[in-house]
Amino acid sequence: MENVQEKQIVLWPHDEFELRLSKIRSEMEATSTEALLLTDNANIYYLTGRVFAGYAYIPLKGMPIFFVKRPVELEGDGIVYIRKPEEITASIGMSAPSNIALELDVLPYSMASRLIPVFPGAEIRNASPLMRTVRAVKTPLAMDMLRQSGAKHTRVYRRIPGLFQEGMSDYDLQVSIEHLSRLQGCLGQFRISGDTMELYMGNVLAGRNADAPSPYDFAMGGAGMDPSLPVGANGTLITPGTTVMVDINGNYNGYMTDMTRVFALGDLEPLAERAHQCSIDIHHALCDMMHPGTPAKALWEKAEQIVTEADLKPYYMGHRQHAGFIGHGVGIEINELPVIAPRSRDIIQEGNVIALEPKFVIPHVGAVGIENTYIVHSDHVECITLAPEEIIYFDR
Repeated sequence: MENVQEKQIVLWPHDEFELRLSKIRSEMEATSTEALLLTDNANIYYLTGRVFAGYAYIPLKGMPIFFVKRPVELEGDGIVYIRKPEEITASIGMSAPSNIALELDVLPYSMASRLIPVFPGAEIRNASPLMRTVRAVKTPLAMDMLRQSGAKHTRVYRRIPGLFQEGMSDYDLQVSIEHLSRLQGCLGQFRISGDTMELYMGNVLAGRNADAPSPYDFAMGGAGMDPSLPVGANGTLITPGTTVMVDINGNYNGYMTDMTRVFALGDLEPLAERAHQCSIDIHHALCDMMHPGTPAKALWEKAEQIVTEADLKPYYMGHRQHAGFIGHGVGIEINELPVIAPRSRDIIQEGNVIALEPKFVIPHVGAVGIENTYIVHSDHVECITLAPEEIIYFDR
């Protein structure tokens, strides 16, 4: 799996591939879906352990067919090289399904318009919700990969205090963290579902910049360095009495962890320290609840109760602009299921991997609060991002 030159189209161990295929087919059967056609990179990677240009055709019964455009020279059962999607028909032949699911949430209109006629007479369904449901419950191998990313992610965060130099801006510190992350093996990619959110390797927000509203649905915004990417560090100097919130990419092997920690220079207002402790308290309370069968919205409601009782509501999940969630699934993409939000219909399941991020923005001081990634087991919750949770002061 670590050899990028491997020619086999399926890079997962055989048992892992069969497990993932069976998970997909179980959901297909539950939704009476006869076939799927996958082309989104995240879903292709989920099934095969690699990314290729083309399509994975998965019938409810029978062998999958991998229609490959690039790269050439891949090997393995079920490979058919094609130049255009219209060539898919010849390989399916008489086994054409009466319904087929395409990734309509992410498929461009032009591509959907070409693919639909490939299956004449078939009912077209949306595969995106089905695949999000499948990927929400991680396999044991995926959990191990997430633990590996979490361990490397943690090692990077523990070294952040040594990167700070007097006179740095949030952008300077972010570049230093990104450099260290890449040296530790971070792939750099921050894979996000959909095209309405964009980010490079993460967010580093100093002082007032944490209160700058962003067009993206992130817990924390920031003005960014340019209007073409209006999120994150904007060159704000790190000055005494302000915080620096670090929320940097944890993608070291295709499965990513999510972690936020807070650093500071000089003494902070007691309000900031109190809000940071409230975030930690919310994590502890939600971990006690975050077991299989718990409605995701119940976690949101508990957090809201804690924040209200602490009289911190005006600063919760933003100050000038508030985010509408406090947690989300993570894995191949940073925004997977379940979503911890007030109207979420998701139910916590064993095998979910969830990032909780109750955060606060204190005007003129900056952002506080932590984010951890947790694996949900049948009888406990496992934290896999283990950097210190208290505010770390650069000058102490």
